[in-house]
Amino acid sequence: MKRISIFLLLALLSVAPAHAERIKDLATLAGVRNNQLIGYGLVVGLDGSGDQTTQTPFTVQSVINMLGNLGVTLPPGQNLQLKNVAAVMVTANLPPFARQGQALDITVSSMGNAKSLRGGTLVMTPLKGADGQVYGMAQGNVVVGGVGAAAGGASVTVNHLSVGRIAGGATVERAVPTSVGEGGFVELETNTTDFGTAQRMVDAINKAMLPGTAVAADARRIRVRAPLDPGERVAFMSQLENIDVTPAQQAAKVVVNSRTGSVVMNQAVTLDTCAVAHGNLTVTVTAEPVISQPGPLSGGQTVVAERNQIDIQQEGSALINVKKGANLSEVVRALNALGANPQDLIIILQAMKAAGALRAELEVI
Repeated sequence: MKRISIFLLLALLSVAPAHAERIKDLATLAGVRNNQLIGYGLVVGLDGSGDQTTQTPFTVQSVINMLGNLGVTLPPGQNLQLKNVAAVMVTANLPPFARQGQALDITVSSMGNAKSLRGGTLVMTPLKGADGQVYGMAQGNVVVGGVGAAAGGASVTVNHLSVGRIAGGATVERAVPTSVGEGGFVELETNTTDFGTAQRMVDAINKAMLPGTAVAADARRIRVRAPLDPGERVAFMSQLENIDVTPAQQAAKVVVNSRTGSVVMNQAVTLDTCAVAHGNLTVTVTAEPVISQPGPLSGGQTVVAERNQIDIQQEGSALINVKKGANLSEVVRALNALGANPQDLIIILQAMKAAGALRAELEVI
């Protein structure tokens, strides 16, 4: 049985003492956020790896509309057979305080059946926000981090060829107003909901600034009194973000991924003494062909039948005493003593939680 090696790494990390972190690593400024942009466009110039137009009629329609906007009129009923064009979705993040003319990185993703976007060029594509307004325009050469080849019915593909990036491929056309606080206050939002961390952050701010500068509204929001002058407020926020805070100890938690068998636990997890017995059950079904041959001159026919055999084996499992673990390293040693693989360990942890021996919240994702 394999031991859970990842637990050993977590145990080594858990011995480090708690250290202070900057406020900018523990919280964000309310209202200062990214805005997602999306657009529909065409990538042209592909080397025969574009959409198959018989299966993606929207690609042909988009090409006809684009040519019409450029003053090119196609004869009625014209059947276009395109191999070098692909319909794509273009996505980008509009950062806070972005101004008109600023460049943005964009991601170009095929939405049809194009084999590859390698070597293609994205034609001018408007990028819209959730309100339907255009906030950027995208265009440029698509860079694909992969390669593919095919010959004689065999093909080889390295990485993903239907998604690419364009560094600085979009230009901001409309800015999103972003205000740093309201009136004489700014509001911080902690990354995790924890009353202890919020109170420690308030204490650290009031100690570094003037008493009464910060007050906690709840376990996640902290209101901070800030200067009204924009220049002074920027300098104040720079000083505020770099204040060191020692966050409160997190709640004990074990996260289990039932699909991959991954088990991760934080350093607050403890274990009470318990006894565990766990055995594996193996069922083997074998089918062996049996040929029945008739005797000479009997007029019979050869018959082929199957002989099935079912074998059930269960590994012997003794009752194992799991010692109490007061910290993560002791918990790891106790669980490794069971010699269980990750899938078995998931079942054991659930049973320990039900028995009250696991002092942690168990979350299955």
